[in-house]
Amino acid sequence: PLNAYGWSKHIFDRRISRILDEQDPTPSQWAGLKFFNVYGPNEYHKGGQRSVTVQLYEQVSTSGIAHLFKSYRDDYKDGAQMRDFVWVGDCVDVMLWLYDNPQVSGLFNIGTGKARSFNDMAKATFKALNKPENIKYISMPDALKPKYQYFTEASMEKLKEAGYDKGFTSLEDGVEKYIKEFLTTQTPYW
Repeated sequence: PLNAYGWSKHIFDRRISRILDEQDPTPSQWAGLKFFNVYGPNEYHKGGQRSVTVQLYEQVSTSGIAHLFKSYRDDYKDGAQMRDFVWVGDCVDVMLWLYDNPQVSGLFNIGTGKARSFNDMAKATFKALNKPENIKYISMPDALKPKYQYFTEASMEKLKEAGYDKGFTSLEDGVEKYIKEFLTTQTPYW
């Protein structure tokens, strides 16, 4: 884990695994949720930790340029680094489903199950703003280079096996919704 959220999730998952292995008592329902790259309204207080979506929106809407990190690996082109970007509304849907299904317990990933590139995210931002694509690749900070993850994708099998069958919002639809229904409005909050 590279940050406090990652460590807290890791510790929780290990604790639950130990409880289950030792067959210790558990609450009637429990869930550990590992959220992937969530984007959507109400993240404005997070400063530099805001989603790439809102950061690209700010760049493109003010300068017409999206800045993405260069790749420092031969197997990834610039901007082709991939993340499992998930719309916050889909995360809420999973949590409400768990609430409505108290018989379901487990450790679950919350993502779409499909990694997409930062280039895809930037292109969706340009499209939602009706602006021509203009992506510039910038150097990655040296401190980030050894820690940078080039690919993340949620394995969604456990959630599906538990009975969750609702689909997830596509990157293009989620970015358009975020920009048009929140970021470009007078009230960007949900």
